[in-house]
Amino acid sequence: MRTTIHIDDSLLAELKGIAARTGRTLTAVINDALRDSLSRRRNAKRPPVKLQVFHGTGIMPGVDLSDSDSLLEIMEKHEGPS
Repeated sequence: MRTTIHIDDSLLAELKGIAARTGRTLTAVINDALRDSLSRRRNAKRPPVKLQVFHGTGIMPGVDLSDSDSLLEIMEKHEGPS
């Protein structure tokens, strides 16, 4: 869509420099900058995530966190009440 906006001269110079260095059009650089700004605003409005914390003595002896198959096997053995 075509529209007219007023951009600060120093900001426009910076945008044109980015476009020239990256080989993209000024329109593409401006669109990407606006998308990024809007995305950050949307994400900033999200409520904080509350993580459930469990207390314990740490990793069980013999548990290798990089071995997903053995982790699954251990979790199935030690599955608590449903």
